[in-house]
Amino acid sequence: MQTHLNNSQNDNADEVIVIGGGPAGLMVAETLASQGLAVSLYDAMPSVGRKFLMAGKGGMNLTHSEDSVSFMTRYGERAAVLSPMISQFDAQALRSWAAGLGIETYIGSSGRVFPVDMKAAPLLRAWLHRLRTQGVRFHMRHRWLGWRDAQTLAFATPTGEVLRSARALVLALGGGSWARLGSDGSWVDTLRQRGIAVADLLPANCGFDVGWTPFFQERFAGHPLLTVAARVQGSDLPMRKGQFVMTAGGIEGSLVYALSAALREQLEVSGQAVLELDLLPDTPMQKVMAELQHPRGSRSLSSYLKTRLRLDALKTALLHECLQKSDFAQPQLLAQGIKCLPLHLKAVRPIDEAISSAGGVCFEGLTAGLMAQAYPGLFFAGEMLDWEAPTGGYLLTACMASGKQAAQGVIDWLKNDK
Repeated sequence: MQTHLNNSQNDNADEVIVIGGGPAGLMVAETLASQGLAVSLYDAMPSVGRKFLMAGKGGMNLTHSEDSVSFMTRYGERAAVLSPMISQFDAQALRSWAAGLGIETYIGSSGRVFPVDMKAAPLLRAWLHRLRTQGVRFHMRHRWLGWRDAQTLAFATPTGEVLRSARALVLALGGGSWARLGSDGSWVDTLRQRGIAVADLLPANCGFDVGWTPFFQERFAGHPLLTVAARVQGSDLPMRKGQFVMTAGGIEGSLVYALSAALREQLEVSGQAVLELDLLPDTPMQKVMAELQHPRGSRSLSSYLKTRLRLDALKTALLHECLQKSDFAQPQLLAQGIKCLPLHLKAVRPIDEAISSAGGVCFEGLTAGLMAQAYPGLFFAGEMLDWEAPTGGYLLTACMASGKQAAQGVIDWLKNDK
């Protein structure tokens, strides 16, 4: 069955429709328009780039400066399929692209790359100006409802349903997190009904429930745990150094996000996961043991640990949350707790709270140009594809690289579909 979209009835036979106004969809539109193709971009929200702007509130992390080999390891089992497209639009290419919009970037102490002014809005404004200059047409408050037939797309608008068609369609609808900003995952059932394989959407770069005591929750919710290292008990992942934040019910933050995929998988398989913490990653075990051999005298345990090992109140409270009371009377057990504290996680936080999502359209059903093998003319880009990565610029880089890849797939397909 011929399933690509035919637009001959409106005399705009080269038009491509892009649905989704996030970074992936905008990059698709830019790449296509730069080749002279007529592009119409549709989005359900009143304006494009809402999640992009929200992510930039704490400093717009565009990409990461680490070497390409290390960079690709951040994509786990999807590194092989993402590598060709990221190699065509890597971190340096992304920085050069931003510079072309008048946005200079710099490398932070963590290796992350930011705009000099740390803001997302100026970059988005410059990008939209370029797109409009290229002739991209924007249609806001158009929520995609699916297909009315093999050739016709339906959109819900404030004034009623409208129907559109085009020679090629690129879906860049995002994942399932932050639904209020447009990424609600409602497209999953629509695609599955059409026979397109979609892996379940799961929270990624997410928090976890622990179940603190009332004292700990009241005293430390919102406090950052600084200069620690962590690993997932029972996994092959190495110990990673960083920081994260205590929440009212558990933990979240960059170090947790880096390990969230492995933690989520353990919870799915066994119903439990343990995050092992080294509260003093820069202090060897022998040094910890030596300090704990000193008599405490009349000092409280908190004062003693602060004086001897510079353990702050939060780290000491974590020891009390995770260890048995009797462990504190035995230097060996206390030292083991400080260097390898088992933090038992109970559940993954809901997907709508997550920074991003895992799962999505399976690569196995797509061509190298990200076109559905069963539906010529239908392409996918961005977070709605089945991959995940930690924060640090890796998400945005892959979204934009996949947008470039899908756009090139459209260009190549249109050349051959005469």
